[in-house]
Amino acid sequence: MKKILSILMMLCLLAGGGSLAGAVQKPDYEKYGRIAITVVKEDYPGEEVVDYQYGGRQKVSETDVTDTFTFTVKEDGKPVTVLVKVTHSLESNKLVSLTAERKLQQ
Repeated sequence: MKKILSILMMLCLLAGGGSLAGAVQKPDYEKYGRIAITVVKEDYPGEEVVDYQYGGRQKVSETDVTDTFTFTVKEDGKPVTVLVKVTHSLESNKLVSLTAERKLQQ
């Protein structure tokens, strides 16, 4: 329960923080990629995240989209694939939902 609360608190902090527009335009999924990596690091404390890929965006409603991120984590020296899906509103720029699942190795 404490772990879930700490993850939700961290997500609120990250989702609430604004960013200033810089000279270099950042991808619009970058904010949600930072949230996704935070969740993976919370789920696998002390383990190394060795790979990260943005999987793309899927429209789920008129205002909401889901960005998919795939992480490879070394757990006990073995690679583990973690799929994180972040659904957010394009209008309000707020997080709607987040799921993280460990993918079975083939």
